[in-house]
Amino acid sequence: MHFSIPETEVRSGDNGSTYVAYNIHVNGVLHCRVRYSELLGLHEQIKKEYGNNVVPNFPPKKIFTLTPAEVEQRREQLEKYMQAVRQDPILGASELFNSFLRKAQQETQQIPTEEVQLDVSLSNGQKVTVKILTSDQTEEVLEAVAAKLDLPDELVGYFSLFLVRETPDGGCTFMRKLQEFELPYVSVTSLHNPEFHIVLRKSYWDSAYDSDVMDNRVGLNLLYAQTVSDIERGWILVNKDHHRQLKSLQEKGSKKEFIRLAQTLKYFGYIKFDPCITDFPEKGCHVIVSAGNNELNFHVKLPNEQVKEGSFKVTRMRCWRVTSSQVPMANGTGGSCGPGKCEVKLELAFEYLMSKDRLQWVTISSPQAIMMSICLQSMVDELMVKKSGGSIKKMLKKRHNGSLHRSDSQQAVKSPPLLDSPDPSREQVVKLSTKLTSVTLRGISSSSSSNDISGNDFHGNYAFEGIGDDDL
Repeated sequence: MHFSIPETEVRSGDNGSTYVAYNIHVNGVLHCRVRYSELLGLHEQIKKEYGNNVVPNFPPKKIFTLTPAEVEQRREQLEKYMQAVRQDPILGASELFNSFLRKAQQETQQIPTEEVQLDVSLSNGQKVTVKILTSDQTEEVLEAVAAKLDLPDELVGYFSLFLVRETPDGGCTFMRKLQEFELPYVSVTSLHNPEFHIVLRKSYWDSAYDSDVMDNRVGLNLLYAQTVSDIERGWILVNKDHHRQLKSLQEKGSKKEFIRLAQTLKYFGYIKFDPCITDFPEKGCHVIVSAGNNELNFHVKLPNEQVKEGSFKVTRMRCWRVTSSQVPMANGTGGSCGPGKCEVKLELAFEYLMSKDRLQWVTISSPQAIMMSICLQSMVDELMVKKSGGSIKKMLKKRHNGSLHRSDSQQAVKSPPLLDSPDPSREQVVKLSTKLTSVTLRGISSSSSSNDISGNDFHGNYAFEGIGDDDL
């Protein structure tokens, strides 16, 4: 997640006095607005629960009124504090931290706790309307959808809720997976845009686990609807012969056989992203990226109009990161980034083992960079669970119960030494961790060197494999 505190604002209190509020954003959208005293209260609670040795440093109190420079310094310190807490596998997953963010989100958006109806879409466009509370968190909404569909409890963890945006051509753009720190009803309604809605989709990558889901009637129907949808939108590659066979199975109502055949087709189970830009094999290339089968697949259009396809295996990515920068809007009149004249440019960069002794950075510029990062992280989670002999069912159950930590599947390992940024001349950058749940820092000045970048702002890949030339 792209968490940041990009700004402060002076607000009026109940007694007529003023105070400084810190705006916490998720993916560039306001999540909540909090006071220093509220964050201090959270810090004290975390310290009481987990001890002084675990909790990161918190910006100290000041006796006198803060100057504008001190307000900015405190903003940066609070952002670093939130970064550190969110990245910690225990603190970041704690109910104490996540409930604070949920409560703050609801209060900021001024949505009272009440019973409401929420539409959640299935892959085939069918809507499931559930009665929930506006204060229900992601897992509670997921459980309500599962109950409405009559999906067994043991299969709930195989699915997740995603925030998607409808495109003018009838397609959809996957923005992100809804997280434990947010209230789905508040998240979607606060956008004030009917193009956004919540979709239910399977949350695992290995198609071998489809069998677990298909043994249940409801699970089978959900997987079938998703497979049909992915074929119709062109995410799964189907030739004429396969299309004829699939149509025949569809007419017979042979859903399991339909899915089994689809599993043999290219790009089954992949998520396809909107067209974007990459610097591989050269800068400025248009690319369509798909995530699945433990890889990122590239369809690259070269400057000479030639189209090439290639794949980057997640096991050969030594590390990756997401960065964001403020750039002038396309319809802006000037080159400056004044208030309301900027938009966030997101990039996913990964360091890839091209050959035995050659690592190279590959960069993707896309509004969906964070979703791509989440896909990579979840692939690594699955790989590490399997590598350690663990059970995918256990992992999904832990995730469903909100208690999955990195430590369940891997040891705490520091990121390996990092090479220079692929674009060291990049303008002011917002550093982002690419962990599944993270808080971002804002602002490395353009004069900062790559040596100033700490390992915590990158994701070191625990599934990285050193391999020889013969395997490449």
